[in-house]
Amino acid sequence: METTAAFTGLECVDCGATADADAESHRCPDCGGILDPSYDYDAVDLDHDVLGARPFDSLWRYEELLPFSRESAVTMDEGATPLVECPTLADELGVGRLLIKDEGRNPTGTFKDRGQTVAVTAADGHGASEVALASAGNAGQAAAAYAGRAGMESHVYVPSRSGFTNKAMINVHGGDMNVVGGRIGEAVAAFEEGLAEHDDWYSLQTFATPYRHEGKKTMFYEIAEQLEWESPDVISYPTGGGVGLVGMYKAAREFERLGLTDAVPSFYAAQASGCAPIVDAFEDGRDVHEPVEHPDTICGGIEIPDPGASPWILEAIRESDGGAVATDDPEILEAAIAVAKREGLEMAPTCAAAVSGLFELADRGAFDGDETVVAVNTGTGNKEADVLRSHLMSKGV
Repeated sequence: METTAAFTGLECVDCGATADADAESHRCPDCGGILDPSYDYDAVDLDHDVLGARPFDSLWRYEELLPFSRESAVTMDEGATPLVECPTLADELGVGRLLIKDEGRNPTGTFKDRGQTVAVTAADGHGASEVALASAGNAGQAAAAYAGRAGMESHVYVPSRSGFTNKAMINVHGGDMNVVGGRIGEAVAAFEEGLAEHDDWYSLQTFATPYRHEGKKTMFYEIAEQLEWESPDVISYPTGGGVGLVGMYKAAREFERLGLTDAVPSFYAAQASGCAPIVDAFEDGRDVHEPVEHPDTICGGIEIPDPGASPWILEAIRESDGGAVATDDPEILEAAIAVAKREGLEMAPTCAAAVSGLFELADRGAFDGDETVVAVNTGTGNKEADVLRSHLMSKGV
């Protein structure tokens, strides 16, 4: 595998063991825990001037802090998404600035592209010819797209409730789609059965591959640069598996360590009340979640009742002086519509949990009035426009 100069290998977040990235492609060989890419930060030669001289054209412009070089990447110039000022909603929230990081501008319409470009690059480096995963929809579409670009076969397991657009585009990208009755848990179980039967399938499953969160961490790099090297006070992130949240937390610590920023923002995990294992664990003071027995939310992208990385998520929100907040489905749908009506941006229902959570925090008096707040819009609204329209119709609009 062609790796970057500062990349030193993989480290287990559970037991601390180190692993060679050429030899190990997925879980920790010692304890089965999550592997995290590690770097020799003294070997990273980046400053504001160096980055400022580069085109703002792709997440791979930060290759010194990624495992693989831009030259070797399976890429469609993902990343480099806008950070959009939302003054009307900032006034309504009672904060100094509200900005939305609009990940809907990525090639397949969501931030999942950031994770898959790095994960599929790793699969390519390991000589994989077939990749597989279970997904609520968006990650499966992105995996099929990047696998197709790399000349690989893809096998995607999605629950029957996945949106039409995701299902259609998995097929259009050439993916082998397996629609499973039930919810994400049933899709994961079917995927695991398929993986066990095919030794040549390379898993792209969340936190099974060490590289999806590594691609998503670049959202924070861009946010900091777009704010002229100032960390925002708060980042609100719609949280299911929490891949992007732990990635951004890692990135914030990296930039602080390298002297590119001088603070780590407070990270908030925003969930739907019908499936809020992180919120429950945070409020109860626990270090790991308890699975939600009967998840029930229209926000399929964050309906993850048993997030395997909950200790890491909880550590990130606590150590950053952040928190976790849950809101009901109608409030989340109203937030998506408010963003579209007031600011023109299109958010899918799942993504709008980040904004709905901010309004709940504002109601609790969490803001002083001068904060810079970022909400991450993880996907474009046209993925599930029918859901938003149905909500309006139910109100007679």
